[in-house]
Amino acid sequence: MKKLVLAAALATIAGGAWGQSRTAGGQLEKCTETLGTLAVIEDRNANWYHTMQSYKVQSTVPLLRMLIQQSNCFVVVERGQAMNSMNQERNLDRSGETREGSNFGKGQMVAADYAMNPSITFSARDTGGMRGAVTAIGDKLGGWGRTAASVAGDLKFKEAATMLTLIDNRSGVQLAAAEGNSTKTDFGVWGGLIGSGGSGSAGGYTNTPEGKVIASSFADAYNALVRDVKNYKAQEVKGGLGTGGRLGVQGGSTPASKGR
Repeated sequence: MKKLVLAAALATIAGGAWGQSRTAGGQLEKCTETLGTLAVIEDRNANWYHTMQSYKVQSTVPLLRMLIQQSNCFVVVERGQAMNSMNQERNLDRSGETREGSNFGKGQMVAADYAMNPSITFSARDTGGMRGAVTAIGDKLGGWGRTAASVAGDLKFKEAATMLTLIDNRSGVQLAAAEGNSTKTDFGVWGGLIGSGGSGSAGGYTNTPEGKVIASSFADAYNALVRDVKNYKAQEVKGGLGTGGRLGVQGGSTPASKGR
């Protein structure tokens, strides 16, 4: 009962729906069979990445890999910093320094069928007034109520809206795109999934209020993306994708341009 009261109170104060997760109970969408291999590709030159760093939140890649692994919807392949170690082992093998039978020859790497690209849109706010209000509510509810209220009141931004896009690496075609929203997600309900550091957790995403909200927003986005790909149906273009499209231009060489 107390949890419902606090969730409703936070929703009213924030002007949003913080207690209303799109997936009840913080449950991660799962797949009975995998859909292919996937690499998480993060644009570290994007503005959102640098903004995230200012909130002492690290790369989104470990968090997303954890969600993907636990969902069983994709097999994750390495395309990040660990590639340096992989290449180092191959260089050692080519130099003759590794033991016989190490088998680091060509043809061992698994291709990434898909790429997942994360992004975040931050909405700034002055949380000073909000902090006092949620602290008062937390004090009345005690214990966990103070903890949840503290997380909400200490936030340095109003909202962290996340997006995940799924790209087919062979064709470059976007297969799916899904949004997650921290104001629609009760970050408390994801605690068992995201963890509080250590093995099987999101690590630094549990250390700050901002990290917790970003993590829950990405969990929300990932669930939405999985639901989309479970019902995926390939888009079709008359004549085939990449052959000119249906919008012809005068003097063009595509079938549409020639009126066919």
